[in-house]
Amino acid sequence: MATCATAEEALAFVRQHGVVLASAKGAVPRLTEVIVGEAIVGSWWAHPKSHHIFSILGAVTDSDQVLVCRLIGGKITLVHRRLWPLLVRLANHFAPEQLAQVRDEHTSSGRHASRYVPFPQWVPPEVSAQADAVDEQQALAVFGAWMPSPRR
Repeated sequence: MATCATAEEALAFVRQHGVVLASAKGAVPRLTEVIVGEAIVGSWWAHPKSHHIFSILGAVTDSDQVLVCRLIGGKITLVHRRLWPLLVRLANHFAPEQLAQVRDEHTSSGRHASRYVPFPQWVPPEVSAQADAVDEQQALAVFGAWMPSPRR
């Protein structure tokens, strides 16, 4: 398994794959495991390199090149900016909670809190313009597997 020892390497990994999960198991790679170069059994918080994972994961999720959302199965998903126009093109196919940007914050009391920025408030204007030119079939080839089933 490849290892990303630095935030730059981890960001390059996200760019290469386009869509990765932060730590949950799923159909795409888990960044936490790539950071340490091995499968993680249980919570990564209990891993001997948890501080290193926290540091790298924080740098990647704070990057303006990464959308942090709950696209895949409600789990924290990282989508590289190069794919944002395709995701925006298909926005009407996703549930609003899948496309909301997740921002983690620490309150003054030290508690962890997640703040959500609804779609399309997080979308830069140039990405919206690029989305208009995206072919829907091209976008479906990348994101179609994670669209919710049609409601009956």
